[in-house]
Amino acid sequence: MGGKKKDVKEKPLDKMTVKELREIALQIEGLVGVHGMNKPELLEVIKEVRGITDSPKAKAGASTKEIKSKLKGLKTKRQEALTAKDKTLATRFRRQISKLKKKTRRAA
Repeated sequence: MGGKKKDVKEKPLDKMTVKELREIALQIEGLVGVHGMNKPELLEVIKEVRGITDSPKAKAGASTKEIKSKLKGLKTKRQEALTAKDKTLATRFRRQISKLKKKTRRAA
């Protein structure tokens, strides 16, 4: 059959299991006590040897203050829709409010 083999891609270090990380760490010369290390320690050592630096991820999206100000506006609009007995509009505002609440929980 065809003699082509796919290039085996190594999965990201963060996604690897402790067992896989230990195998990689055992190949590093001068490293002692691999079997006594836990995952964060193994990751730190392997990344240090490979020269990988972790950069903090910036949170995408708006700040909680901005989201909460939008929430207040939507709540007043929803209340106005309820007093006007417009249920469809009130439902739309309720859904928008719940989405924004989820965003504030994620942003915190």
